Amino acid sequence: MQPLIATLSPLVDPERDHVRGSAEAAVTLVEYGDFQCPYCGEAYPVVRELQERFGDQLRFVFRHMPLADLHPRAPCAAEAAEAAGAQERFWEMHDHLFEHRLELSDSDLRQHAEAVGVPDGERFDGELRDGVYAARIEEDYRSGAQSGVPSTPRFFVNGLIHLGSASYPELFEAINAELSARVSQDR
Repeated sequence: MQPLIATLSPLVDPERDHVRGSAEAAVTLVEYGDFQCPYCGEAYPVVRELQERFGDQLRFVFRHMPLADLHPRAPCAAEAAEAAGAQERFWEMHDHLFEHRLELSDSDLRQHAEAVGVPDGERFDGELRDGVYAARIEEDYRSGAQSGVPSTPRFFVNGLIHLGSASYPELFEAINAELSARVSQDR
């Protein structure tokens, strides 16, 4: 009997999800991540390198899964990314948060927003204060739990959970295998 393979649920929705890369990409890599998680911090440059390596063949989706019991500032950081995203700066804030993952106090988050060019700082502060994006973060978290995500970072490659590590060689191999399978199907 083969083991059950966890599948992504819900599937990627470009209207809702944060997507970096071409809609025509052959492979979609989805990460459930936590901005305060040291392992997600280690995975961040791996994902960037994979995006550079595979170019238009790979699209990347980030979903929030802040593990608040382990990383108490992660939910606030996730909300800050969403507040920045509401002002067209999600990916800039995503990158900046991972590059400064040990600097997640309220004042740090405001400085990060300024650093990435969030145009309306008062709106950003108000949305964080009012928890405007808490439900969005919770939706992502629940979808991760529903998809079988036990911890962060956890990746899905074309909708199937990646059971290997978040290392470059293992993710590269998983993506490359999907591309090879696609070429075989097209023949």
